[in-house]
Amino acid sequence: MRPTGPLGTNRRASVVFAATTTAALLAVGTAGCGPADPASGPRPGASAPASTPAGVIGIRDPWVKAADKGMTAAFGTLVNDSDADVTLTGASTTVSALELHEMTMQDGKMIMRQKQGGIVIRAKGTHVLEPGGDHLMLIDLRQPVRAGDEVTVTLTFADGRTQQFTAVAKPFTGAQESYAPGHGAPVPQPSGQPAMSGQPTTGPTS
Repeated sequence: MRPTGPLGTNRRASVVFAATTTAALLAVGTAGCGPADPASGPRPGASAPASTPAGVIGIRDPWVKAADKGMTAAFGTLVNDSDADVTLTGASTTVSALELHEMTMQDGKMIMRQKQGGIVIRAKGTHVLEPGGDHLMLIDLRQPVRAGDEVTVTLTFADGRTQQFTAVAKPFTGAQESYAPGHGAPVPQPSGQPAMSGQPTTGPTS
């Protein structure tokens, strides 16, 4: 026979209270393991500030030779910090048509021509675009490119990726060479030093 006195009543009350408390705690714990409220819970990446994806390559000291018309070229140092070679296959700009060019010896004279196969920037290496060497050739300028102007160039790579950079126009007269359509014929200069047609006339002046 169960006790019916005050002690028995208090014991039953204690059991009911404990069971109710346990059920409440279980309900809270279950809710804590469920999906977070999207309005209040942390969102993936919410703590990290938005950033522009890194470029395919780095471009140091980009510049373009100032010119009023005809041809000119863009230069700089291409930097590949990745563990794989990167091949530049094309470039474009709104200022003119643009081609990848190189300077090379042919039949005893320096000529300028399109670079077949693109420009390869080796893994963890650099490739210099410079007067007298590889360069980005701007052909038939649609407008003058004057000192201080900024020219935006879009690069295209062998894997289909693209990247833009901005080159500042600078005067360039050091090498006494000229961008002429002849692509290779020596051009007499007043100083007596021949300049190769199709090659940049100068280095940037500061």
